[in-house]
Amino acid sequence: MSSRILRKRRLIPGQTTELVIEAPHIAAKAKPGNFVILRVWEDGERIPLTIADADTSAGSITLVYLIMGKTTAHLDTLEAGDAILDVCGPLGRPTEIHKLSGPVICVGGGTGIAAMHHIAKGHHLAGNHVVTIIGARCEDLLLFRDELCSFCPEVLISTNDGSCGRKGFVTDLLVERLTQDKTVAEVVAIGPVPMMRAVAEATRPFGVKTTVSLNSIMVDGIGMCGACRVGVGGETKFACVDGPEFDGHLVDFDGLAARLTSFKEQERISYEEFRKSHVCQCSK
Repeated sequence: MSSRILRKRRLIPGQTTELVIEAPHIAAKAKPGNFVILRVWEDGERIPLTIADADTSAGSITLVYLIMGKTTAHLDTLEAGDAILDVCGPLGRPTEIHKLSGPVICVGGGTGIAAMHHIAKGHHLAGNHVVTIIGARCEDLLLFRDELCSFCPEVLISTNDGSCGRKGFVTDLLVERLTQDKTVAEVVAIGPVPMMRAVAEATRPFGVKTTVSLNSIMVDGIGMCGACRVGVGGETKFACVDGPEFDGHLVDFDGLAARLTSFKEQERISYEEFRKSHVCQCSK
């Protein structure tokens, strides 16, 4: 089913974009942790994007994507009023959210901050004390800071260059907080694979439940193709139907990282061909 773009915001010009799209059937059922599969044009590939927010009254959902290949570059040529050919969802198992005995720490990096935002809001609405930790290379690359500050009592920031918040990595702030507060009930991490792996290793000595959201390669999103398979606790799981969230202490991050780069060369060639044939509009 096609979905019309209601609003478009370039969060980081030429790199990261936010779309608010008309999808009342998805917004009515979407929960934190869910994702959609979309197809931009008739012969295009299907890609998964985690739902960053949902507005049931407006019948809309928010998606945030990093421009990193042909499909996301093609998606970024669309503007408000244009339609995305197919948007299917909500898919995946929603985040397990209930009233916790202690704080929940939500850690986000890169575009994962947008997906983490929806989960943090869900925990807030459930009455949990939410601590968010977000990180980026520099201040200009931080996403959703204002949105998180609107409902989170604690928003901790780290940047690699020290331009905002603490200089260093999100794991530095996380370990510091876990050392100070023994009542933390859960840690949720969404972002690049190296970051999620680092978070899982940082929480392991503390014995804190750690949930990660896996950005596996997907095709159908309903468990038929097996492209999103990942090792969890020595078993093969499908991120689209068994996840996308799993126990971070059980995920085979080496296997996940290897699968994500399986088609790296083909993706590079496809993206280069697309860039040669299209005029960039990202600075507008």
